[in-house]
Amino acid sequence: MFKQILFLVMMWNFCSAQLPNTDLWLFKIKNEKGKLSLQKGENITKREGYDNQPAFSEDGKSIYYVSIREDKQADIYIYNIANQKILQQTKTPESEYSPTLSSDKKFLLCVTVLQDSSQVIYPVPLKDGRTGTLTQEQIEKNIFSAYDSIGYFTFLNTDTVLYYKLTNPHSLRAFSISNGTDIFIGNNPARGFKTINRNEFIFGIKDSTQVTFYKYNTLSSKANYYCKYNTLSEDIIWHPGLGLIKSEGALLLYFNEKENVWQQLFDFSTFGIKKITRFTFDKFSKQLVIVDNL
Repeated sequence: MFKQILFLVMMWNFCSAQLPNTDLWLFKIKNEKGKLSLQKGENITKREGYDNQPAFSEDGKSIYYVSIREDKQADIYIYNIANQKILQQTKTPESEYSPTLSSDKKFLLCVTVLQDSSQVIYPVPLKDGRTGTLTQEQIEKNIFSAYDSIGYFTFLNTDTVLYYKLTNPHSLRAFSISNGTDIFIGNNPARGFKTINRNEFIFGIKDSTQVTFYKYNTLSSKANYYCKYNTLSEDIIWHPGLGLIKSEGALLLYFNEKENVWQQLFDFSTFGIKKITRFTFDKFSKQLVIVDNL
């Protein structure tokens, strides 16, 4: 079993879609009694191509991410912050996306595109990585093989996985591992949905002009309006101190719940950054990694 991970998955068909050119930037954060300020920042990938979907290791010393190189294959890489070295973690015929650390710290859970184009969650051993093609027996023994067509996911708790299903229209669902129940949350979700605590999460619903955010409580099975933002930018996190944070162009904004207003947290335009999509803090709020869409 795997417990909640603050993580969000991105996935689309790489055979037909044009991939963005993206870089990862790492920033040091000064955290004084919950007040965050930007320190130095550095582009840690610095190359043409796709480097995306970062996640910090538990100790904050490494960054897991997806990279597509000359072979046009999506694989998982690990960036060591101290020595700035990069290790390739997977080299497979399948494509792996959105590496997420398991609760036992032994695996990276990834959305894996199998040879038949189905998309499932599959574990990659941290110790040895993964090479070669998955066998049918390995696929069938995977405890996550019950759900397919997964675009994004996160764990609410050890039993419940929230996932973005590539239906028509796309939908957000909550799946119980123990009893197999699959609860429909809503259609046309934003790709950002995040765990608040083991019984509550936040998600967005898109229309033609904006994203409306709701808090969902699994004990009451109710979604309550939280806030909205009048663009279709949909990348968010839930920060333990600041609450809901979203990207908007070169800015990170947070929702001031007390004053019911969005406020600026960081402006990255001085670094030449124009459009932030994915971003995440380490568990100590001392580092921040962002994806810059070039």
